[in-house]
Formats: sequence, C-alpha cells, structure tokens
Amino acid sequence: MAADNESNLRALTRPGSPLLHFPSPVTAPALQRWQGWTSRTRCEPGDAVSIVETLLAAACEIGASDVHLQPSESSLDIRWRLDGVLQPAGTLPGTVAPNVIARLKVLADLLTYRLDVPQEGRLRGVPGDAEMRVSTFPTLHGERAVVRLFGQPGRFLRLDDLGLPDDVRSALDRSLDQTSGAVLVTGPAGCGKTTTAYTCLREMAAKGPGRALASLEDPIEQAIPGVAQSQANAAAGFDLAAGLRFLLRQDPEVILVGEIRDRDTAEVVMQASLTGHFVVSTFHAGSAAAASGRLFDMGIEPYAIRSGVLAIVSQRLVRKLCECKRPAEGQGQALGLPVEKMFLPGGCDQCHNTGYHGRLPLAEMLVLEGTEIPAAILARQDAVELERRAIESGMLPLHRRGCQAVEQGLTSPVEVVRVLGLPRQL
Repeated sequence: MAADNESNLRALTRPGSPLLHFPSPVTAPALQRWQGWTSRTRCEPGDAVSIVETLLAAACEIGASDVHLQPSESSLDIRWRLDGVLQPAGTLPGTVAPNVIARLKVLADLLTYRLDVPQEGRLRGVPGDAEMRVSTFPTLHGERAVVRLFGQPGRFLRLDDLGLPDDVRSALDRSLDQTSGAVLVTGPAGCGKTTTAYTCLREMAAKGPGRALASLEDPIEQAIPGVAQSQANAAAGFDLAAGLRFLLRQDPEVILVGEIRDRDTAEVVMQASLTGHFVVSTFHAGSAAAASGRLFDMGIEPYAIRSGVLAIVSQRLVRKLCECKRPAEGQGQALGLPVEKMFLPGGCDQCHNTGYHGRLPLAEMLVLEGTEIPAAILARQDAVELERRAIESGMLPLHRRGCQAVEQGLTSPVEVVRVLGLPRQL
C-alpha cells in the first residue's frame, strides 16, 4: 500500500504533469509582453532594461514569490515560484544573459564588475509598491540570480489576515498580550515564518503606543511603522547575537529577532525572555515539539526553555484548490490519509490550469503554560514524547490539520503529502 502511495505521489508531482503545467497563452498585459520576449530567438544587449522591467511586472502580476534566472551554455532559463512550486516561465537567448543579470545588479546597487563573488541587495524602482531583493551567485556558465518578491504592503496587517486555524489564532493572540517570554515560529524555508512573525509585531503595534517595539533582522524584509528596525552586519561585527545584547540596553519591551541561527543568538533570546522582554523569533525545526530538541542541541538549558518560552508555532503552506476542483471517486487517491471525502485539482484560466489558487497555512501550536510540557522539557524528553503530551493537552498536529483541510475541500491529498510527507499513524 505504501509503495502504491509513493508511486501515485510521484506521478502527480513530477515536472510536466498536469498539476505543474503552465498554460499558454496568458491574458494579463505584463504576462503577454513577457511571452513576447520569450518567443524571440534573438535579443540585443540593449533589450535588457525592457526585459527586466517586463519580467518583474509579470512576476508581480501572476503572484510569484521568487524568480530564478539560471544561465546555461546557450540560454538564460527563467522559472518562477507560484504558490510554493517552481514552474518554467520561459527562456531567453544566452547572448543577453550577462546584460539581464547586470541590469538587476544596477537596480540593487551591486558591483556589476564583480562576477566572481555572491552579492545581494534590495531592488529599487520596481513596479508598484512591491518589495524585492536580488541575490547573485557565480556559476559555470555565468552569474545566476534569484529575485525574491515579498508580500504586498497591507496584505497581512493583523492575525486575522493570516488564515490560521481559529484555535491557533486565539492562542497566539493571548500569548501576544503577555509582557515577557518568547514566541517561536518554526518550520522550513518558505513556510511563511517571517510573515507570521511580522504580523505578530504589527498586531502588538496596533494595540497601542504604550510599548517600545524594536527588531534586529538579517535582512530587513519589510518596514513596519512604529517599530525601530535594525539590520545586522556580520562583516562589521554587528551580528544578531552582538546586536541583540546592545539592543537590550535600548529599553525595548518587545523585540523581533529575525532568526535564531546559532547558540549565541539562542542564549541572548532566552536571556531577554527571562528578564522582562517579550521576544518573537523564527527558528528552523520540523515541528513544534522538535524545536525544543534543536534548542537542547544548541546547548540551551532546559530550565531556560521551560521558563522563557511561552509558545512554539510550527507551520507549513499548502496550495488551495481552485473553484474548478472536482470530487474524487473512491479512496484510491487518498495517498494513505485517513479522510472520508476529498477533492482533486481541475484546471481553468483563473488558476492557469494548475488546479490551485493561493495558499493556506497549516499550523500547530505548542503552549507550555498549564500543560505537562514544561516537566517533559526539564526531563529532556525527546520530540516524540513531547508531541504525545502536547496532543494529550489538545494540540492538533500538522498531519491532522492537513486531513481536516482535505475533508473540507480546501486542498488535495497530494498537496498535503507533498508538503508534509507520507502520513505517520494519526
């Protein structure tokens, strides 16, 4: 049965399958212009300005989160990430590749003559109010570039805008009313951790001017009114850990730390949470329960976690089924998920024939207060035991959230398995 599930999953998610097909033609103006560029067999170096402008406008128009520009021996291959899935966006002649990358570097105030070192910066003069950053990296056939597009200003101003499950949103809102302690948002890259952390900060800023809010980030991704935001600069000795130590002398009450990456940063975050500061930070961990194990591995003492951490949120983003979804017949496409009913992706103009439109957060929240979790942390219990106790205390794990979303027709079994993997015993 497991082998059949894995076979079905591979068939449904392999490149070129109907789920990942990007149709032609498209109708939006910038997308039409972009199709015109990718249909050419020859481009002149002077076209780079128009090519980059059209590409960025098309990426905004279609809702891409990242644009990848990959040089090969004879072409510049363009792909963009739509709803978390990387899809082909066209190919440009290789002769124009250096000029396109150079144009992006000019917009980001990078050194165009340095082709041998990675660089990154913020793009200026981009379409609309979009916030974009570009990073370049030297490869065999020239510089590779990735443009990251951040959420449009005004999209996620309050917790209600995130689409979190009601119980998670309510528990998180209660945690934000505390005056000290740490809330950690965990998950892999691209799961929306930073968006959730920023929204927590905006939520607290919106509740009134009575608290001093500050952040230390690397890099600053969005400007937040009412928050003193600073960007770390490791080359100057101003890394996250050192910067946070100095920031604590600035009399902040709420601190956003962009990411806990090492032991030094983790120690200062715990110290701040234990000395009367409220801290929000992001952290790479596979689940809410596994986050404590990661902190153990970094050398953080159990008593500091028990007393300093208020809650741990773990989240993932799955694609939402478009309105063109169709009901599944039988259980053959459940991929091992214990669901009674399900829907499968269809395909229409609105979703560009992918069957999906937008994304939905799946989240679990481990709250320490009033549960058996603190005692388990002091005993250095592993993630399996911590998760068992958390479930007994009422936490719904990510796989169960995924099954609920499938039964509600919000997403498909293949999408849940793509993001969370094959299910364990639920």
